[in-house]
Amino acid sequence: MPQRPCSFPCTRDLFRISRRTYTAASEQYARESRVPRRIHVYGVGNIGKLIAHSLRADINPPPVTLLFHRPALLDEWRRGDKSIVLESDGHRVSRSGFHVELAIPPTRRHHASVDTRDEEPTHSSAEEPIDNLIVTSKATATISALDAVKHRLRPESTVCLLQNGMGVIDHLNREIFPDPATRPNYIQGVVTHALNSPDRSKPFFAVHAAHGTIALAALPRGQLKDHPGASVPFAPTSRYLLRTLTGLPVLGAVGFPPIEFMEQQLEKLAINAVINPLTVMLDAPNGSILYNFAVTRTMRLLLAEISLVIRSLPELRGLPNIQDRFSPERLETLVVSTADKTRYNISSMLADARAGRKTEVRYINGYIVSRGEEMGMQCVCNYMMMQLVEGKTNMIQRENLDQVPIGRQDLNGYQS
Repeated sequence: MPQRPCSFPCTRDLFRISRRTYTAASEQYARESRVPRRIHVYGVGNIGKLIAHSLRADINPPPVTLLFHRPALLDEWRRGDKSIVLESDGHRVSRSGFHVELAIPPTRRHHASVDTRDEEPTHSSAEEPIDNLIVTSKATATISALDAVKHRLRPESTVCLLQNGMGVIDHLNREIFPDPATRPNYIQGVVTHALNSPDRSKPFFAVHAAHGTIALAALPRGQLKDHPGASVPFAPTSRYLLRTLTGLPVLGAVGFPPIEFMEQQLEKLAINAVINPLTVMLDAPNGSILYNFAVTRTMRLLLAEISLVIRSLPELRGLPNIQDRFSPERLETLVVSTADKTRYNISSMLADARAGRKTEVRYINGYIVSRGEEMGMQCVCNYMMMQLVEGKTNMIQRENLDQVPIGRQDLNGYQS
């Protein structure tokens, strides 16, 4: 008697159905056994310490390698207890089990690398490929950071960039990875956590002052403005990094589509493009820009240019509610609200300027200027503010050169 065909799908059919219904959201959390679990973290500033500490706090933590940009940091690590300590709500928690390597950025002159390093590799795996890299250094140091490890990155690798400002990836593609076929995959993140390092003599200690979130997005390998609506296929390493970071409760990390993530980036950029340079010029905390009509007029001139550029971007063309979301009035509300909430805080740009370090103004106000020029707009107010911030930084650098150094070196700082 012939067997009747089963009314239920067979195992092979179920596999095909599951493959057809494999959405981008489920793909983000799918397991990828072929990707090495080791994660490299370049930059042990406040955000770097938070990321590394959180990774080792997982139930089944991945191997984590810290990449130091100075031999003095490596010496300090070896002299200490080889751990990162994070304080939150008065409680200190120490995490250990890290591997460490030295990755000194080569000297760059006239947009070219001049390798003057005499140091020998400090670890046997110093030349092994890097599959998963998280860069938490400032935007101004990202080029040098990736220049130090670019020979260890492959097209299958993923680089996760966590920093302020925009336009860093365009700069990386021009200077470090000019060949699209060999450049790594990118993930970008926007961090709202607030941390500080009260004791500069303890480079591996930080205070988690305010908990926030991290918005993440895997970016397409081409230009987002060329195909803004295109879906982004997840590289295995990108999927692994997204799944790992979003699975850490302390970070509060969430993945977003590239366009939605860009809107969040632009909102933060608009806030930073007003608060940061104004506080540098006033040399005062964030709250100093409030209740001062002369400063408010300057703020509105900056916001008028910022709003016009953002609302004209080709990546956002045709999206609903863009005109209202990035109107000058709403952006002013965001700026005032942020300045009021952080009225006693010193902006990161002001802290860099006071120390004579290179600021991120070219990736904040400079991004508005460059995108405006692409569309035939001259953003004179933002250009002037960018030049004033850089001029003040240069002035402080010259003053510092005339002083006799008597304090302890900032091990986490980068040379300008």
